[in-house]
Amino acid sequence: MRRAAAELDVRIVGIDRPAIGLSTPHQYGSVLDFAVDFDTVLDRLGLDKVTVIGMSGGGPYALATGRALPERVAAVGVLGGVAPTRGADAIDGGLMGLFARIAPLLPLLRVPASAVLSTFVRLARPIGPQALGLYARVSSESDRRVPHTPEFKLMFLDDLLGNSRRGVRAPMFDVVLFTRHWGFTLDEVEVPVEWWHGDADPIVPLSHAHHSVGRLPKAELTVLHGESHLGGMAQAEHMLAWLLGWLVPGPAPAPLPNAATGGG
Repeated sequence: MRRAAAELDVRIVGIDRPAIGLSTPHQYGSVLDFAVDFDTVLDRLGLDKVTVIGMSGGGPYALATGRALPERVAAVGVLGGVAPTRGADAIDGGLMGLFARIAPLLPLLRVPASAVLSTFVRLARPIGPQALGLYARVSSESDRRVPHTPEFKLMFLDDLLGNSRRGVRAPMFDVVLFTRHWGFTLDEVEVPVEWWHGDADPIVPLSHAHHSVGRLPKAELTVLHGESHLGGMAQAEHMLAWLLGWLVPGPAPAPLPNAATGGG
């Protein structure tokens, strides 16, 4: 994504959610509450209009910014995003569907589960490159290609060695939030949304993307054929071009060769 941004002369601002990187731990009441912090970040940086993209668990937060700040968020991109598990927008299945079934227990499990994850990461730090190789061997075919890229290797090792030094609590914060009502419904997101999703994603099923896009008022779904949960990151140039198009008028990006585009 950084390389693509440099080629397109785009500025990317990456926001660490609570307990990630240097961001202090905090449990939001709902996903929508993130938009308050996001609005503050835009004010501090002096940014009036932006586009937002979120991958996987970042998808709900990106949609929240579009719901809460349509005057500042021109468009939202979602890559392999998590779908709602509560309310009128809820859909079962996938990893989050499993967590939703034990939602009442999650606040009780948050601390011990975070401790286990933190211990695992601490033990894996000395063998970071070997751990990445092991991940690649057990991943799906499309995800297996991603860890071999230099950018991904640097990102993985940076996360493992640096961003997790304060513990690994953020995933459990997310799981608790995603199994609650998000604080908004998808039909309230009135900004344009482009949703990219691999049809071989074992973590968030493609059916979740169809379901969510069908409930968003101004959304298009681009299905990435043969791609899994991480494989879509290889389409960074196309995604940034689409997002940039809502800020700087120009020709639309060419369709992806391995994708099919349509509504929900």
